[in-house]
Amino acid sequence: MQDFSDRVAVITGAAGGIGLALARQALARGMRLVLSDLDRDALQAAGRALGADPARLQLHAADVSRDAEVAALAEAAFARFGAVHLLCNNAGVGFSRLAAEHSAADWEWVIGVNLFSVAHGIRHFLPRMQAAGAPAHVLNTASAAGLVSTPGLSAYNASKQGVVALSETLRAELVAQHSPIEVSVLCPAWVPTGIHASSRVRPERYGATEPASEASRPYEQTMEHAVLAGRLSADDIARIAFEAMARGQFYILPHARIGQAVQERFAEIAAAAVHTPAAQPSPAPTP
Repeated sequence: MQDFSDRVAVITGAAGGIGLALARQALARGMRLVLSDLDRDALQAAGRALGADPARLQLHAADVSRDAEVAALAEAAFARFGAVHLLCNNAGVGFSRLAAEHSAADWEWVIGVNLFSVAHGIRHFLPRMQAAGAPAHVLNTASAAGLVSTPGLSAYNASKQGVVALSETLRAELVAQHSPIEVSVLCPAWVPTGIHASSRVRPERYGATEPASEASRPYEQTMEHAVLAGRLSADDIARIAFEAMARGQFYILPHARIGQAVQERFAEIAAAAVHTPAAQPSPAPTP
């Protein structure tokens, strides 16, 4: 989608970080905005900070890990503006522990926010966007962790690789349908946001986050350091994302150095396919 002016963007996780930066970029391109976040107070503050014309802005607090709340967000967006042209499934949380030290609640929380929210967004927005028959775009925020697997981030890695797989599948389906809707998957490395402190907004239904064990603590500290040391800002990521969407680019990797790690991973996979002997059918059992 090349023309963003006077179109409608829905952005989840919009109270801060990359979500708020996407809102700033959308506003600068003349878009009308529907912004959503779990943190109602932070969302209201973000809305004020944007300084947008109230007639062009809607704020809708929601827990996007819940299907019903995403359905309500879609209802509100279409009721207010009549259309959605850019869906940014951006909400996400970070969490670091050794794989064996993720509790069931940890998995449910991280997968629910990072992956299920994207599935819910596609389910409740895409059919209406398709029915309009107009050019539109779906931007799913994954991560470099959607392409490479860093130790200490089991649930995060799994959720973000799920977002990449879901985005790839959706793109193939829309191409097969000759749909005017395009898809992009955003895969940044660490950016100086508050994602390392996501536990502060962890819903009560998942219980409190247990302190990291002595074995997991170094991974938690490494994640915090990596986030705070990020060299590209959230505004850099959002600008790159909009420029890539205007080009119709699917994979968006703002951090160039991630490319080498991706190449190494897929080279190892390709080598395994070449060097692993082909499976032979098992002989029929002897009567």
